[in-house]
Amino acid sequence: MSKFVCSAVLQNRTFTMALKFFLTRPPAMSMFRIKESHSVMRNDQKVQKEGRLSSVATAMLLLKCFSDEHSELGIGALSRRLGLAKSTVHRLATTLLDAGMLDQNKETGKYRLGMTIFELGMLARRKLDIYNEAKVFLRELREKTRESVNLAIMRDDSLIYLNSLESPSAIKVRSHMGMRLPPHCSAEGKALLAFSAPEDIARIIERGLPRQTSNTITDSVAFINELKQIAERGYATDYEEGEIGVRSIAVPVFSGDNEIAAAVGVSGPVQRLTKRTLISYLPALSRAAEAVSNRLGASHRYAVSGLRVAK
Repeated sequence: MSKFVCSAVLQNRTFTMALKFFLTRPPAMSMFRIKESHSVMRNDQKVQKEGRLSSVATAMLLLKCFSDEHSELGIGALSRRLGLAKSTVHRLATTLLDAGMLDQNKETGKYRLGMTIFELGMLARRKLDIYNEAKVFLRELREKTRESVNLAIMRDDSLIYLNSLESPSAIKVRSHMGMRLPPHCSAEGKALLAFSAPEDIARIIERGLPRQTSNTITDSVAFINELKQIAERGYATDYEEGEIGVRSIAVPVFSGDNEIAAAVGVSGPVQRLTKRTLISYLPALSRAAEAVSNRLGASHRYAVSGLRVAK
């Protein structure tokens, strides 16, 4: 037998033996199949997990579609805002409705935020240090001024009122508690911006200063000058810039790291709050803001520096 034939036979025998070896090893093959099966299961679980996470993220986006201007939305409007099929939006809305996250208007069929959202929001607010630390001082300030008192913070370039204690008077301004509002046309918002980082101010200005009333400052240069004056004197005013018939005054609150944390303001109808009356509230307003700043750990010197003119 030639070497070539012998070699071919040898190779064929080796291949056959190897094939028999693998075919007669069920444990090893089973182990391979188990590993392969586990890999497939892990991939399936990963896909399912990613699907669930995607659904949760979409549900969060759906909830964020609602606002003060759009408190009720139908499936069609939600579908357009989210860029999703109506069937997908309807399925999500039904799930959120069952969970109490959404409520449904029986007459129109449109959806609105449910009581569960309100309960969670109130729970989150109660856990905020600044809300808890400021409560007592806000009540005292309302008793002294007999006007509406507000505590506001900045989040995602919007002004959010954490607390709003209404005036005991029959004629009073409406509460904006829990709402997101533009910061450039309110005393609280301007007080916050005046002590914010330059990049934060630039971002607000670049986004635009939309006109709310004929008194709103919409020119960027004029707005920057306004913020400079606020930083120098330690307080901000709003003379019907955000709402006709409403005036307000606010001062900043600082945190333990001496960064701007919030603003405390007093607001009321123009019939009662003349410019002279607003300025007369500064001593009480400044003391309240400084007390909250001290409770948050702000150094006395830094807290006073922004409020010195207000005393």
